[in-house]
Amino acid sequence: MDIDPRLHFVVATCIIEKDGKFLIVKRAAHEKAFPNRWTVPGGKLVLHEYEHLPKTAGFPQWYGVVEWVLRKEVKEEVDLEIEKPKYLCDLVFVRLDGYPVVTLSYFAKYKSGEVKISKDFTDYAWVSASEVSKYDLIEGIGDEIKEVAGILGV
Repeated sequence: MDIDPRLHFVVATCIIEKDGKFLIVKRAAHEKAFPNRWTVPGGKLVLHEYEHLPKTAGFPQWYGVVEWVLRKEVKEEVDLEIEKPKYLCDLVFVRLDGYPVVTLSYFAKYKSGEVKISKDFTDYAWVSASEVSKYDLIEGIGDEIKEVAGILGV
């Protein structure tokens, strides 16, 4: 399969903090990228999910789509509401099937809800920054959680 090198998946992830702990979730075995590894909630930007949203102030584009996707994915994946997300960092990796993925990493404080994981996950845990090394996290996620802990002073 030839993949156009200009095309990428765009993913937004959210490190959620509640009472000094961070929510991590274990990906299911059927996931194409990082099966059975621990991560944080998030998901792909998919055109058919946002193309029917109102465009911003009559412009031919959408502002705030990443925040919209973060809130939607967090609700779908773990059934939580979050405060306003803040940008942390970005990274790129190439999936085993050859698709490059741009990941936009954000963090947000927990707002409300009780965790209920979707079928994409098999487990969840609220962990402190010092506990992340006990889990088989996707590379970099533990460092991101520790960075957020430092920013938030927890």
